Amino acid sequence: MITSSVTTAPQDTTAEYDVVVVGGGPAGTSAAVRAAELGARTALVEGTRTGGTCVNTGCVPTRVLAKTARLVREVRTAAEYGIAVPQQSVDWLATVARVRATVERVQAAKADPQRLADAGVDLLLEGRARFVDPHVLELAGTGRRIRGENVVLCVGGRSRRLPLPGAELATYPETVLDLPAVPRRLAVVGAGNTGAQLVTVFRALGSEVQLLDLAPRVLPTADADVSAAVRAAFEEQGVRVDTGIEAVHSLERRADGAIDLTWSQDGTRRREAFDAVVMSVGWPASLDGLGLEAAGIEVRRSAIAVDEHLRTSVPHVFAAGDANGQAMLVQAAHAEAEAAATNAVLGATRRTPHLLLPSGGFTDPDYAGVGLTEDEARARDPHCLVVTVPFAEMERAIIDDRTRGFLKLIADRRRDVLLGAHAVGEEAVEIVQAVTTAMAAGVDVATLARVEFAYPTYSAVIGEAARRLLRTAVVPA
Repeated sequence: MITSSVTTAPQDTTAEYDVVVVGGGPAGTSAAVRAAELGARTALVEGTRTGGTCVNTGCVPTRVLAKTARLVREVRTAAEYGIAVPQQSVDWLATVARVRATVERVQAAKADPQRLADAGVDLLLEGRARFVDPHVLELAGTGRRIRGENVVLCVGGRSRRLPLPGAELATYPETVLDLPAVPRRLAVVGAGNTGAQLVTVFRALGSEVQLLDLAPRVLPTADADVSAAVRAAFEEQGVRVDTGIEAVHSLERRADGAIDLTWSQDGTRRREAFDAVVMSVGWPASLDGLGLEAAGIEVRRSAIAVDEHLRTSVPHVFAAGDANGQAMLVQAAHAEAEAAATNAVLGATRRTPHLLLPSGGFTDPDYAGVGLTEDEARARDPHCLVVTVPFAEMERAIIDDRTRGFLKLIADRRRDVLLGAHAVGEEAVEIVQAVTTAMAAGVDVATLARVEFAYPTYSAVIGEAARRLLRTAVVPA
C-alpha cells in the first residue's frame, strides 16, 4: 500500500484549489502535473492508487500477457534453429505473478505519488469524488469536501456490462487474471483491439478459442486489408471466428461448472459450453457515483459531452481521456489532458484534433495503423496512390521467419502528403509509429524514399514502400 509519499491537503472543512483533477490514470496525472506547472494550486483525487486502468488492469497487464504468448510461440519453433526444448508447459499462476510484479514496477516508475508531490500536486487518495454542486466535490473515503475553481474529469472507462441473463458469469478484460487456470475452452465476445489481443494470448497458451462479434469483421475500425489478414491468421491458428452475429442471449452455469453461451447467427440460435466467457464489447466512461447531475454536466452516448476545447456543458469543468468517449487511447489521453489542464488555467483556447493518432495491437501477427484507411482515402479521392509491400520480400522478415504481413502506404496523387499507413506483421506498431513521425514532420514521399534505413531491419519496408509510391502511375484528374 503506497501512503508514505502522498501529499494531503490541509484538513479544512472545504479545501480550495485552482484546479481539481478527478482520476489518477494517464490523463489525470498528466492534467494535474500540467496545471501545477502553470502555477495553479492543484489537487488530484483518486480512489486508492494512481495508474488507472492502463497500468493496473489494462494495457500493461495485457502487454505482459502478449509477451508471454510470444515466448510460448518462440519455444515451439526453437527446434527449427537447432535448440532443443524438451518440455513445453505454461504455469498460469506464475504468469499471473509476473504480470502483477510488472504492474508494480510500472506503477513505481510512471505513477509514483512522489512524482506528483514533487510537481506540486496534492494527491488525495480518499475515495471516489462526487459533485455536491458545480464547484464542490465530496470524497467518498473521508466525507471531506474540496472546492475547485476549475475541474478536470479524467475518470477513465470500464468494460461494458450487457444486460443478459447470467451476465454475472462473464469474465472481463480487467479480470482475466482472476481466472484460476488457462481455460480449455474460451469464448471471447468482441473482436476489437482488446478482444483480439486476448484471443492471441489464450490461443498461444493452449485454449480452444471462439471469437464472436456483431460487427461484420474483426478489428472493424482498422483498414480492411489489416482486418482480413488478422482474421486469416487467427483461423490458421485454429481460432473459430464468427462475425456478423445477431445477438448474444445468455450465459448459464452447467452442473459440471462450464458456462453455456447462447447466441444467434443467420437466424439460428447456437448454444455451446465454455470454461470461461470474456466479454469485450465496449468501453463506456466510468461515471457511476460522480454526481454529474448535481453539477449540471451533460452526458451523451455513455460519455461526458465536450466541445472542441474539451469543455463540458459547465464552462469551468473539462473532461479528458476515456471520460469523453472520443479517442479512447492512452496516447490520446495524455494529449487531451495537457490541453484540458492548459485551458482550465489559461482559458479555453487550445484544441486537440488528433489528426495523427497511431494505434495497434500486439496480436499474432501484430497490426497497426495511422491516418486514413484505404477505403476512407479513396472515398475522398479515387485516384489517391496506394502501395503494399509484403514482408515476404524483406530480408529481415525472412531471416526471422516472420514473413506474414505487409506495409501499406497511402499518399495523395501528387505524392506530397502521406495520408495513411497500415501494417500487419512483426514490429507493425513500431513501423507505423516511424511513419507517423514522418507524417507529423510533413515529409513527402520523395524525401521518405531517400532515407537510408539500416540493414537488415523491419523499418526498411518503409523506404521500399515509399520508392514504390514514386513509381506508381498517376491517373489524371
